[in-house]
Amino acid sequence: MSARPTDGSGGSPDATAHGGGGVRGFTVLYDAHCPLCRAARRWLASRAQLVPLEFVPAASAEARRRFPGLDHDATLRDLTVVADTGEVYAGDGAWLACLWALADHRDAAERLAHPRLLPLARQVVAAASAVRERVRDPGTEPADDLAGYGGPDDRAECADDRCG
Repeated sequence: MSARPTDGSGGSPDATAHGGGGVRGFTVLYDAHCPLCRAARRWLASRAQLVPLEFVPAASAEARRRFPGLDHDATLRDLTVVADTGEVYAGDGAWLACLWALADHRDAAERLAHPRLLPLARQVVAAASAVRERVRDPGTEPADDLAGYGGPDDRAECADDRCG
């Protein structure tokens, strides 16, 4: 039996692993055949991360090798995030986990996870999923170079998300 790690002061573990024992990384299983999902992946990857995000195409050979116990068909329907500690988040929980991992969006993730705002967060995720179903093209080979708004530098002036 192993002891539960603490933050060094005898308190609870630091969820970001800065004190040891918490989440040290997330693997994000995203739909590589969906332009919306690829754009979201690029945006997440371009942000400062408190918890590192690693991206693996959902239902790929790599995803199946690394996570044999997952329902890989379900990972194509809903964004899925696997923490290095073993927790699995899907749908709205996965989106909130991704935001929570980002330096500039952790507070927003914590607010959206509050019971009063969680229904709104779920509606936004459901809307994004509906759009994803319409734009997903499993017959095409995923191409990440044009995975966002156009060319890779199409929104360079908005890289800090503060453009008007």
